[in-house]
Amino acid sequence: MQGKRILLIVGGGIAAYKACELVRLSRKAGIGVTCVVTAAGQQFVTPMTLAALSENKVYTTLWDLKDEAEMGHIQLSREADLVVIAPATADLMAKMTAGIADDLATTLLLATDKPVLAAPAMNVRMWEHAATRRNVATLRGDGVTVLEPDEGPMACGEYGPGRLPEPEAIFAEIEKLLSA
Repeated sequence: MQGKRILLIVGGGIAAYKACELVRLSRKAGIGVTCVVTAAGQQFVTPMTLAALSENKVYTTLWDLKDEAEMGHIQLSREADLVVIAPATADLMAKMTAGIADDLATTLLLATDKPVLAAPAMNVRMWEHAATRRNVATLRGDGVTVLEPDEGPMACGEYGPGRLPEPEAIFAEIEKLLSA
């Protein structure tokens, strides 16, 4: 995996803390990691933490004058070998399905020409909702690899599918996709 690069988009949700372990596993395998954290993601994990773990600048906004003067969102979307979204919230997946590009993360996703891996995390009712099921089917039809969420107890107290897969499982899929 030496020399491979991923762009990790960290969405908002309690499972965002697992992105830190995903960065650690990737770096240990020699994979370069650049992180983008959504505004909601920053409520759960800080850019400073991800910068320390990835040893790279962390991007948080589409409106950074220096980065965008250089069309940073286009560069970021294309310099990685794989784009990974973990956690991929219901909101992020709905925006991806609709082609909405209203922040850095969604703009990168619309601008990328690289494979995309989404690791969903949300409440069981959200995961089972017809709109989410349609969005997942559409994303898969568009070529996005969407993992199945884990099943188990959730932070909200409910039980069922919707938990972010463990970092080791996401990393195994990253290795598979980077080796293809």
